[in-house]
Amino acid sequence: MSRPSAPVDPQRIRNFSIISHVDHGKSTLSDRILEITGAVDPRLMRAQYLDSMDIERERGITIKAQNVRVGFEGHILQLIDTPGHVDFGYEVSRSLAACEGAILLVDASQGIQAQTLANCYQAIEHDLEIVAVLNKIDLPAADPERCADELERVLGIPRGEVLSISAKTGEGVPELLRAVIARVPPPVGDPDAALRALVFDSYYDQYRGVISSVRIVEGTLRSGGRVRMMQAGVTHDVEELGVRTPEMVPVASLGPGEVGYLVAGIKDVAEARSGETVTDAARPALEPLEGYLDPKPMVFCGIYPIDGDDLPDLRDALDKLKLNDASITYEPETSRALGFGFRCGFLGLLHMEIVRERLEREFNLSLIATAPSVVYRAFLTDGGEHDIDNPTDLPDPSRLDHIDEPMLDVSILTPSEYLGAVMDLCQSRRGEMTKMDYLSTERVELRYRLPLAEVVIDFFDALKSRTKGYASLDYEPSGYVTSPLVRVDLLINHEPVDAFSTIVHRQNADFYGRRMVERLRELIPRQMFDVPIQAAVGGRVIARETVKARRKDVLAKCYGGDITRKRKLLEKQKEGKKRMKNLGRVEIPQEAFVAALRLEES
Repeated sequence: MSRPSAPVDPQRIRNFSIISHVDHGKSTLSDRILEITGAVDPRLMRAQYLDSMDIERERGITIKAQNVRVGFEGHILQLIDTPGHVDFGYEVSRSLAACEGAILLVDASQGIQAQTLANCYQAIEHDLEIVAVLNKIDLPAADPERCADELERVLGIPRGEVLSISAKTGEGVPELLRAVIARVPPPVGDPDAALRALVFDSYYDQYRGVISSVRIVEGTLRSGGRVRMMQAGVTHDVEELGVRTPEMVPVASLGPGEVGYLVAGIKDVAEARSGETVTDAARPALEPLEGYLDPKPMVFCGIYPIDGDDLPDLRDALDKLKLNDASITYEPETSRALGFGFRCGFLGLLHMEIVRERLEREFNLSLIATAPSVVYRAFLTDGGEHDIDNPTDLPDPSRLDHIDEPMLDVSILTPSEYLGAVMDLCQSRRGEMTKMDYLSTERVELRYRLPLAEVVIDFFDALKSRTKGYASLDYEPSGYVTSPLVRVDLLINHEPVDAFSTIVHRQNADFYGRRMVERLRELIPRQMFDVPIQAAVGGRVIARETVKARRKDVLAKCYGGDITRKRKLLEKQKEGKKRMKNLGRVEIPQEAFVAALRLEES
């Protein structure tokens, strides 16, 4: 049912998002705003209302940015709830492009954290009005005075402008909404200009095709009209136009500054990517909007279906997921051990975990993921240069001049009592300190330059365990440096298994090789002959274990008698084993691959 709608007066609209460090209460604040504005029937209200995926509820984190339109004191507030984890910073940047203001949420018991700073600087870059808020003031450990001092000293936000709320109890939330109305500027745009609307998110619905979230920048988008996607160069009829309140409500038109959804019968996911500009087919705009830079993947791994027949389904699933999450990259690849699959790129290890889990849940697939690796640059003796995201592509050592590895500028905020433990962790990961600042007597900001390969595997977990969960981490790419790197290959019965190859620093090669051969010895079932498992760098074996043969007792039927008879039977068995060893192939069960690669992650 479409309700008649004249475009809303832009002076009554406020577009804002909520940004903060992970777990500082963004989704809880969104819930209170929905309750206070009466957007959701109290009987239907539930925690994390805007988090629509099961995986978000189970982990208690936001993965996808969500938008909702609510009314408050004669104004229309369009709220975008964003993720807080460092891996999903790309979602945050897309959401900020659709807003004029941002609520910066800080936990009153923890103060400024690494992602608080990163997201705040992102909002400043987008030229947004920032409303600083201290949340969780109902906690016994809350210290709003100290946190307000920190905000003033570190971010330059005057103490008098910092609001205090409890998103859990709702205390101070109405005052926050009034502050948003007072401080965040209304959107500007001419309703009669040529239509330009920014697609800032999309997802695929199997019954209706692509459903896109759009922000109208100028002009008016009308239901039943014909629109053109400027980058894709295709035209479609508008089947439905609407707003999320948070339920989807159809409207007749959307004017400048409004945020809504667009259904135009789009079946091809590439035609409605995030950053696309929508214009009127009859009166098109001359210039598209700026859109977004494509994010650069930092971590790569191979994803293979356990059943080879599922390969087309995996391709379709990745296509649909890419629409919803433009930061995934993938291309086909083949492995001798695992068959056909895809080499996929992710923004970080949590991102990789979430994508794999979504593929398995939402598309009913059984998958194996190889050990994660990063993009190295290999320089050859003949002057050539290659980007290597798969260890098996590394050229022969005789042709290699040197290898460069990607580095990160890492910012760690920690209570000063854990300073020694954090510095020890960074030194052990080949880190180089660039700066140390005391934000207060209790809190320190450390800046390190660390290799990306050392950070993506388990650095975050190690940091949390050494600081009892109090430290926080943010990072950004910082170029490449030359390092002594080698490829460690795993050979089973003298045959290399490409799924287990990895690139490591020379000083860690022996440790990695020993650990992997010991694990594989436990996982590979015994054969009728001895199976050697070796780790090798180039032609040099650095570790070896043997899976002992299963033996049949050929002497069971010999009761006494001549020793030569027993010897003859044993010799015959020995000959058979020798022949079997030459002809036999070691079948590695899929469970062993899964277990070894899971162990590798942990």
